[in-house]
Amino acid sequence: MHDISAIVHAQHVLNAGYQCLVLDAPAIASMAQPGQFVHLRITGLEPAALRRPFSIYRASDSQLSILYKTVGRGTEQLSRLRPGDTLTAMGPLGNGFPLETHDRWPVLVAGGYGVAPLSFLARRLNRQGMLLVGGRTAADILCTEEFTALGWDVRVATMDGSQGTHGLVTTLLDAWLARPGHPAATFYACGPDGMLRAVAERAQLAGSPAWLSLDKHMVCGVGACLACVQRLRKPDGTTWIARVCRDGPIFEAGEIVWEHPR
Repeated sequence: MHDISAIVHAQHVLNAGYQCLVLDAPAIASMAQPGQFVHLRITGLEPAALRRPFSIYRASDSQLSILYKTVGRGTEQLSRLRPGDTLTAMGPLGNGFPLETHDRWPVLVAGGYGVAPLSFLARRLNRQGMLLVGGRTAADILCTEEFTALGWDVRVATMDGSQGTHGLVTTLLDAWLARPGHPAATFYACGPDGMLRAVAERAQLAGSPAWLSLDKHMVCGVGACLACVQRLRKPDGTTWIARVCRDGPIFEAGEIVWEHPR
């Protein structure tokens, strides 16, 4: 996988601290699938600075978009880029979410800007379903209007109660699962590890497939450095070590061996 030059097309401010970066990068955008990511070398950082991985939020024939939150030196520099600036990108990397729902209702579960690849997914699935999205405050809830416009049932939870249900996003999931006669579902989730594990446990109890986007520290992005390994379980019960950047980041919940048993 080689570096590709990408040109900044636009920067859009979303909620406080969140931005959307639109890049002209047809070689990547034309092949991108929901759940894949790009590895960016950010212009203006020293040459030794590590690349940053970002989930693909949208992709067309010529443009791709990412959502990000300004949390450190790299994303602060990213926020300073303006139309016409260039950076180098590798991608699309990793695997994507399966797009066939097998007549099950798609239920997307997002934590914060984990909603980004799920927005891309919602545009590619063969049917509408439900989005459950959670965040610390209302400022951390993104993209809900897009899902509503696409005909999805959108439900929100915030830890401070400033929007939607007061509590974790799994509060919404538990309420839906407790409802008699809910349809058979396939779950898709992206967010913090604790949320992913909670979704996996509930999906397995319900006998439902669940596809999770794992977030690991990625250095090379192509599976060479072994910095983002994850233990997985084979059907015969044996385990193996996967590289999240190359073998993932999407895995079926039943495959994952969580680090700390409960």
